[in-house]
Amino acid sequence: MSTLTVNLVQYDIAWLAPEQNFATIEALVADAPPCDLLLLPETFATGFALQQATDEQAAKARAFIQQLAKRLQCVVAGSVLVPHQGKKANRFYWVWPDGTEQTYDKRHLFCLGNEGDYVAQGKERKIFEINGFRLLPQVCYDLRFPVFQRSKNDYDVMVNVANWPSARRYAWDTLLRARAIENQCFVLATNRIGQDGQGIAHNGGTVALDYLGQAITQVGDDETGMISVILEKAKLAEFKCQFPAHLDADGFELSV
Repeated sequence: MSTLTVNLVQYDIAWLAPEQNFATIEALVADAPPCDLLLLPETFATGFALQQATDEQAAKARAFIQQLAKRLQCVVAGSVLVPHQGKKANRFYWVWPDGTEQTYDKRHLFCLGNEGDYVAQGKERKIFEINGFRLLPQVCYDLRFPVFQRSKNDYDVMVNVANWPSARRYAWDTLLRARAIENQCFVLATNRIGQDGQGIAHNGGTVALDYLGQAITQVGDDETGMISVILEKAKLAEFKCQFPAHLDADGFELSV
């Protein structure tokens, strides 16, 4: 069966400074091994600047990941605040080397941060495919809502890109493991570090988990860095054959 090589980056996102963030990303991937997929954090170009992020900055972020995907010959993914329906969308971009884009708009908006005042709610659950793997894209706060993420045996990897604060880091670590275990899937999650423009601290937690909820590899807390992981679909298939808990799952219909 197929394999999927993924590189995940973690860094301190400079507030409303796309060019500085692009330079940081370029430095991190300069000596990186080849990959099929490069994962960047939520709002990788600006930080979680719901009010201040501009349409021009969104355009720069999209152009950057298109160029990066073409140059590295891999899919590049991360979220960008883009104009949408009179507000913005917190949009997860999945960009192929030929420039083709697939997108997922963040479904669950963080009321404590007034995200819904500035961001339009996503309406669709998406599945992307690469190298025979099916991936469910999620953005940050989505992690807290397991019904939306519940697998109907329709994906192999859950991806979450985030700006998850250090004050709630225990929840991040716990929920990521839970999602891997209950859905019998790999989980890939990338988060930022550092203090953002609103004074909120982040300490990372970028990790690749297997279907047992165990860390395959991770970036150290408060460290700028990159990890690379090779996922093997055969191992996932073997595990699900030996322990087919998904066959006992409850049927349901999701209303979005």
